[in-house]
Amino acid sequence: MSDEGVKEQEIYAQRLEKARKWRELGFHPYGSGYRPLHLASDILARHEKDAPEALEKSAPVYSVAGRMVALRSFGKAAFIKLRDRTGDIQVHVKKDTLLDAFELFKLSDLGDFVGVVGTLFRSKTGELTISATRFTPLTKALRPLPEKWHGLADTEARYRQRYLDLVANPGVKEVFLKRTRLVKLIRDFLDDRGFVEVETPMMHPLVSGAAARPFTTHHNALDIDLYMRIAPELYLKRLVVGGIERVYEINRNFRNEGISTRHNPEFTMLEFYQAYATYEDLMDLTEEMLSEAASALAGATRLKYGDHELDFGKGWKRIPMSEAIREAVPGLSDKDMSDPDRLRHELLRTRHADAEVAAVQQMTHGELVGALFEEHVEHRLTHPTFITRFPTAVSPLARRNDESPEMADRFELFVAGREIANAFSELNDPLDQKERFLAQVEAKRRGQEETMDYDEDYIRALEHGMPPTAGEGIGIDRLAMLLTDSPSIRDVILFPLLKPLPR
Repeated sequence: MSDEGVKEQEIYAQRLEKARKWRELGFHPYGSGYRPLHLASDILARHEKDAPEALEKSAPVYSVAGRMVALRSFGKAAFIKLRDRTGDIQVHVKKDTLLDAFELFKLSDLGDFVGVVGTLFRSKTGELTISATRFTPLTKALRPLPEKWHGLADTEARYRQRYLDLVANPGVKEVFLKRTRLVKLIRDFLDDRGFVEVETPMMHPLVSGAAARPFTTHHNALDIDLYMRIAPELYLKRLVVGGIERVYEINRNFRNEGISTRHNPEFTMLEFYQAYATYEDLMDLTEEMLSEAASALAGATRLKYGDHELDFGKGWKRIPMSEAIREAVPGLSDKDMSDPDRLRHELLRTRHADAEVAAVQQMTHGELVGALFEEHVEHRLTHPTFITRFPTAVSPLARRNDESPEMADRFELFVAGREIANAFSELNDPLDQKERFLAQVEAKRRGQEETMDYDEDYIRALEHGMPPTAGEGIGIDRLAMLLTDSPSIRDVILFPLLKPLPR
């Protein structure tokens, strides 16, 4: 065993012995319940401007509880930092004041949970401090807190032991509090506009809602395979058919894909649908909603993300996909964008492996346009930008444009080089939708992995009639990354999926 391992075992044994001594003194080291009457932040806010003399005269008494996160000992006295759910407060413990209870303090360690009752005063350094008159052990921590958490070279350790990350780094907790607030802001925004929040199935009998690789599971009683949902889209649109004209869901999706700073196989999406609206209406709604969210969370519509300063103020750029490609690729004309051979030639400039070349050769015109956009444009879109007029071939659930049927009434929102939202005027023509599903089945037969199944019941629902509708999906995790200046999706997911450590 390493020296570090031996030391950990020694600490564990020492703390276990202290827990035993707590029991001897009449205190259960893993007791049941404790009711602190006050919170650290409330105490500090209430007395922020009080002078030492005023505190000495009023002698307010407070009862708090929390984890010991700092300790400065002076033999018969000590200062500790106590952290509750609202923040830290300093506590002064003295043998002359606590008497026999001081022995309980001496058996305490950093990481322990304790309860304190005492009188508030200002220390010589001016810090608001509780002078403990009662000290109650609550929970003995057998393992110590990390001493130099910021210095860990393995950043995955923070994700694997998020409980320590939250204790050691208050800024991490703030990120997740902001994320929670973001979701609440979105809920309030949609609720105020008459949207109804629902929950739809997580396990689907078909692969539906988006073109992606699913996770497969099996239901033993029914002896059928099921798929963890890729997206709730087709269920939510069934509800629009049923008369819930404004509907949304904030919940988990699952995609059996790679893991990166932008991708986690389990992620949170907002999807919402609005009857009698178009994709253009949703651009206006999205801009308003996210501008308000940025202002509420960051204090302004201009905010820092990495090396960028993003402007979430209203007036976001809106540009067709083909025009964005022409701006990024010199030499491509408007006529070229309609020529599959010209686009294929352009794409093959960067494809050299046989498999890559073969894949490009099989691409349809719409797939070529989409691939050129991903390669040349996406990473350049820093400020919020709506990319519009997607090829219908890569938009199997979107309505065709009346004037240009080869294009779909669709947009995607990009910020800081990544997709944040996807929306379109919904395809409510059952005959057209049937043809698109069949095209997806054919693509799957040709070996394409990210396709959707033929959903006969959804076609039946459309045959009963769905009003003109627009719908949108927004990635909550990626949005939280932007609004908290987090470089990785793992920084905004409490427990991201990680490769297991070797045993």
